[in-house]
Amino acid sequence: MGEISIKINIADRVYPLKVNMEEEEIIRRAAKLINDRIKEYQDGYAVKDKQDLLSMCVLHYATSALKAEKRVVVEDTEVAAKVYQLDGMLTEFFSK
Repeated sequence: MGEISIKINIADRVYPLKVNMEEEEIIRRAAKLINDRIKEYQDGYAVKDKQDLLSMCVLHYATSALKAEKRVVVEDTEVAAKVYQLDGMLTEFFSK
């Protein structure tokens, strides 16, 4: 699939982008999530400066990404341990 040109609005600024067609929906949804989060912070706090709102938004999503990475590592470790345990059980079963 080829690249297409789109315009994304984040915090009342328009950003022209060239993206792969299959990424367009994800990028538009990401921009909507960012704008929704900014609106949430704007309504919940006495912050009007877009830069401050964007910084708070970036901190929120960076923290979420790091937490997700940590969960994946923990889950991968748990899965590996269970696979190792299962392998031991199968080895024992087939060696009889």
